[in-house]
Amino acid sequence: MAERYDGKTLVLIDGHSILNRAFYGVPDLTNAEGLHTNAVYGFLNIMFKILEEEKASYLMVAFDVKAPTFRHQIYADYKGTRKPMPEELRQQVPVIKEVLQAMGVPIFEKEGLEADDILGTIAKHAQSEGVEVSLVSGDRDLLQIASDHIKVRIPKTKGGGRTEVEDYYASDVFDKYHVTPLQFIELKALMGDTADNIPGVPKVGEKTATELMVTYGSIEGIYEHIEEITKKSIKASLQENRQLAELSKVLATINVNSDIQYSLEQAFIGNLYTKEAYTLFQKLGFKNFLTRFQSEDITVFTTVNTAVNTQVDHCHEVIELEETERIFSEALKQTVIGFTIIEDDKTAEHFVGIALTYGEQNLYFIKAQGFVTKDYLIGKLQMLSSKIQEKENCLLAGCYLKQDYAYLDRKDTKHLFDTQLAAYLLNPLKNDYTIEDIANEYLGILLQDRRQLFGKLAFCDIAESKPQELLHYACFCAYVNWRATGILQDKLKETAMDTLYTEIEMPLSLVLYDMEQVGIGIRREELKAYGEALVERITELERSIHTRAEIVFNINSPKQLGEILFDKLAIPGGKKTKTGYSTAADVLERLAPEYPIVAEVLEYRGLTKLKSTYADGLAVCIGEDNRIHSTFNQTITATGRISSTEPNLQNIPMKMELGRRIRKVFVPREGYIFMDADYSQIELRILAHMSGDEQLIEAYRSAQDIHRLTASQVFHTPFDEVTDLQRRNAKAVNFGIVYGISSFGLSQDLSITRAEAATYIENYFATYPRIKQFLDGLVATAKEQGYVTTMFGRRRPIPELSSSNYMQRSFGERIAMNSPIQGTAADIMKIAMLRVWEQLRKNGLRSKLILQVHDELLIETAVEETAQVERILTEEMQAAADLAVTLEIDLHTGHNWYETK
Repeated sequence: MAERYDGKTLVLIDGHSILNRAFYGVPDLTNAEGLHTNAVYGFLNIMFKILEEEKASYLMVAFDVKAPTFRHQIYADYKGTRKPMPEELRQQVPVIKEVLQAMGVPIFEKEGLEADDILGTIAKHAQSEGVEVSLVSGDRDLLQIASDHIKVRIPKTKGGGRTEVEDYYASDVFDKYHVTPLQFIELKALMGDTADNIPGVPKVGEKTATELMVTYGSIEGIYEHIEEITKKSIKASLQENRQLAELSKVLATINVNSDIQYSLEQAFIGNLYTKEAYTLFQKLGFKNFLTRFQSEDITVFTTVNTAVNTQVDHCHEVIELEETERIFSEALKQTVIGFTIIEDDKTAEHFVGIALTYGEQNLYFIKAQGFVTKDYLIGKLQMLSSKIQEKENCLLAGCYLKQDYAYLDRKDTKHLFDTQLAAYLLNPLKNDYTIEDIANEYLGILLQDRRQLFGKLAFCDIAESKPQELLHYACFCAYVNWRATGILQDKLKETAMDTLYTEIEMPLSLVLYDMEQVGIGIRREELKAYGEALVERITELERSIHTRAEIVFNINSPKQLGEILFDKLAIPGGKKTKTGYSTAADVLERLAPEYPIVAEVLEYRGLTKLKSTYADGLAVCIGEDNRIHSTFNQTITATGRISSTEPNLQNIPMKMELGRRIRKVFVPREGYIFMDADYSQIELRILAHMSGDEQLIEAYRSAQDIHRLTASQVFHTPFDEVTDLQRRNAKAVNFGIVYGISSFGLSQDLSITRAEAATYIENYFATYPRIKQFLDGLVATAKEQGYVTTMFGRRRPIPELSSSNYMQRSFGERIAMNSPIQGTAADIMKIAMLRVWEQLRKNGLRSKLILQVHDELLIETAVEETAQVERILTEEMQAAADLAVTLEIDLHTGHNWYETK
């Protein structure tokens, strides 16, 4: 590595090249306005990484221009033009330029010059001025610029934006390619590069080109010694394509003396993290980058609507009892009241106050101090939420109300509005729905979140150290809830999801709150014993695997495991990747039936996960009441399914017996039993209804074994002669069709050829013709509208269908086929939960709904109420939707969760 001249480093970035690398390396991202942002995000990740590594003094970025350059024109005369840029990438080019300008980074571009020419010229000139140069590009053409003081850095963006960089000084180029940087021009000219429109010489690949350059030193030298080349096909191609070789050399040569004016002073790196850049990062949704900005330079909010800036003057701190009484009295006269509770937890010492807003000039933060205690304030809030129920068209609006229900009147939810739930319904594809996201997307207000403003400080400490900032933050949170309510209501009506919101999602949030409070009982000692049993079996498997392999190795190391299975034991079917053999589950599952060591590895993996996730993981989640209180989420999945976290009780394994046994540690309280009701084949029944396929409908109405019937018709076998294997295969087809399975996917699931799988699917659609029409219709409608809907009006946008990437479009088609069915199943389950929960309350029963897992409900049932609960579960779950086929349930009871299955 070369010594630095004087400690100064110039970073030069090839704009289009790095943007292109990032586009294909980072999963698709969109901001609140639907703008694709993955390339911009990846570009910035790379730029920040390089700047931090180089401790650079100067930074410049060069871009190609739309007008054809000299080299473009030469190549166009010969063969054609470059592949057009995908639209999702093209729209990000002006965005990255806007971001760079906001950060004060100079951009260079000039008609007639490629970015390579600009970068090469500046790099050589900077080197002559005694500056170290770090040239960042995904284009290996620039290796010809490498020297002892010019380092070419080629980033590779891995999944999720992780970046790895290859570095090349002149010596590194020689070590890897066996040529000098200048000779690299001719090497590339010989072998060609389709990405850079360099045709090369036919039949001359990288290996041959390298051998020729090492032997003869240049293209000119090769042709001087053409008769010495022994391989006839190579010799003939070189003789026939000399003009092409010389053209390729012209195309591959970077102009390091191009007409470009620059100065190092303009490239000096000042404060990149400007307020303008901060605003852009917020709009783009780049939350991870916001922590780079100094908090003292950031106001509580900025906005594209300058009129809102005046609201900061109307944020009022309230500490007097008389003023608090007046504010709550005035609030009762309004139609919408926005509120936010400022606290770290439900203890009095961590409760700071309540913010209320009900007008453009009525932004109040009422602090809990003196006579205005926490109990007093919570009492006023409960009174407010109770009294507005007596008024028509009056709403108390908050964000993520489930966390505030402890402080509200909970008779029903008709008087409440949850801005987070509404935002989720309108766009279920986002990762989160914070008050800041809602402010940005629906009001044009860029509100700073708590972490950006206050770091890890507790609210009670913030109230002491930054009272003014907390005042503005609290008031604007309440203000956003107040102001966004009407906008969100209108959008719910426009999308025909207002009924879904008011009759399903909002009431359900109260059900989920109740389930979280009740929790589920667990036996600590049995959980500990279960963990010990897992350790015993894991140890047995470890010994057996090492014995079969005849060597001790780390089973948890994919690299070591792959080498043992596919090299040492020579098991066929190994898939080699850049990092070694793949030992992914799908690879091992295909080998497990024939190779006992593979089956044991799969069992070992499953049990070690059980140990860490459940035996160990559940132990830390047990409360003082010996119950686990999971969190049930409404705004996580795109299809509308409820999810469970902290801990996830919906992922309790069922396939292996030792996994199922974890359910034994979950028990009801004394005097109660568990009653479990599970919808039977709900998604297939929904498919029958929504497709209107008479064959499938009739099969359900006549209570036939649907999988045996499908096997009989698909495999042309009499119903009574269908084998168990045929039934299992038909079951895979039945459920696979719901998920838009392809012949390749089915062939992998059933370990059959793609041709056989294609025949199965073809015969399936011949048996149920309306299903094919229905699924094709869903895809066509989704392409036209951009979304699909469930029976209850829930929308699922599918932006993948408009992608330029074939794999993305195919994925979108599968979503279009599956989401209406899976989403309808989720809606039906939510309706069933509401009906069951309401009936338990209405009948004054002590039994409680405590858990929902996919298509299953679990009731902690008082023994004397068993008959009533069984009737309620059966009636309400079956009546949750009116389908062309009946909704059937499987119902079981037990003294622990295991016994109910």
